[in-house]
Amino acid sequence: MSIAPEEVRAPARDAVLFRASPGRTFVMMFAVLMVAYLAVSPVVGWIAGDTGDPWWAIVAQAMLVGAVVAGAYTVSARAALRTWVRISSGGLELASQESDPILLDWADVSAAVIRREGLRTVLEVIPADLDSVHPVQAGAAGGPVLTDTPRGPAFLADLTQIWPGPRALRRALDRHLPR
Repeated sequence: MSIAPEEVRAPARDAVLFRASPGRTFVMMFAVLMVAYLAVSPVVGWIAGDTGDPWWAIVAQAMLVGAVVAGAYTVSARAALRTWVRISSGGLELASQESDPILLDWADVSAAVIRREGLRTVLEVIPADLDSVHPVQAGAAGGPVLTDTPRGPAFLADLTQIWPGPRALRRALDRHLPR
């Protein structure tokens, strides 16, 4: 199990924490499913022949389907992944998909790129040198997932469920990364 950000002392007072939010995931999935169900219901009613259900019955069905599916996704293994990123003047801390957190000083970050990968938003952190990566606390899980990029090895973190969102993270990275 990953170390929670509350268990790790921030490297500086100006730290901003970005973390996966199951509550936000549930609300977003529920809203998308409600809109989809309500948009498709008239088409299905027209194709199948009008069932004569009152509007409130269709809304109740949409709420039930949205709550069950969003709830199942929220407690699934995919949604339970603990990803967090902490940005401060002391450096970038990263723990993704049940890894132990690492710390990189800003001088040791060659690049940090937020990009889309299919339906996911991912953060690639490319260290100047892998020897410059500091584990925050000793653990059994090891550091975040490493992937090969054209610029060298990079740590990869899924930001799909992170809060505040990837735009806020991009602004925080832009404030600290050397130009």
